Amino acid sequence: MFAGNHTELTDLNFPMRHAFRHSVRTLGLLGLLPTLSACNSLAQMSEIGRPPRMTSITDPTLANSYRPVTMPMPPLQPPPDEAASLWRSGSKAFFKDQRASQVGDLVTIIVDITDNAAFNNGTTADRTADEKFGIPNLFGIKGKVISAITGANSLSTASSSDSGATGKIARNETVTLRLAGTITQVLPNGNFVVMGKQEVRVNSELRELGVSGIVRPQDITADNTVTHDRMAEARISYGGRGTLTQLQTPRYGQQVMDAILPF
Repeated sequence: MFAGNHTELTDLNFPMRHAFRHSVRTLGLLGLLPTLSACNSLAQMSEIGRPPRMTSITDPTLANSYRPVTMPMPPLQPPPDEAASLWRSGSKAFFKDQRASQVGDLVTIIVDITDNAAFNNGTTADRTADEKFGIPNLFGIKGKVISAITGANSLSTASSSDSGATGKIARNETVTLRLAGTITQVLPNGNFVVMGKQEVRVNSELRELGVSGIVRPQDITADNTVTHDRMAEARISYGGRGTLTQLQTPRYGQQVMDAILPF
């Protein structure tokens, strides 16, 4: 309720309720600015004189953001038993397969993205029309009489139109990564859920690489590698934190003002 007139929020019409809630959210965000700024300042002060800290190696399935993958699966068919046979159904070879095959095994993920797109469209249209209508001769009557009555050119029209349009799109992206991932889940149909994360620190900048997706066992090559174009639901991230990232990131106050200002 408001102080002074004890007006309930439900008594207000929709625009006023919306404006009131928006004001409350704005005040709440502005109230959080000192806390966010203090936390950010403390984090920066804790790393004065030394490079950013690397995170410890942990089980990715224990992270708060981890979610098991659920996909539509066909019923699992047990392999048939074949007596007096050296071949076991489901085996890749007579000898032990060194490729990743179960939860916890490592597999090398190769990311090689080279996207090029170029569109250049041009349209030009030009049209001119000229129409004239007259009665220079009517039942043998010519000359000044017909000209005085109807005119040699009784009707004359002219039109012209011209239009032109040009559109151009150019895009060029290149990402090349190679990192090891871990099989975190084996789906009922035999496909693997792979997650990989890598951190590289150079001077005062920490680069974080992350790749996750679903791969088929047969897409893992003999040298235990798999390319990104063989991964379904691929999620590839390349970012970082440190001095350069801080300089390139707008301040919290600027981000909040950009989000709430209507103009």
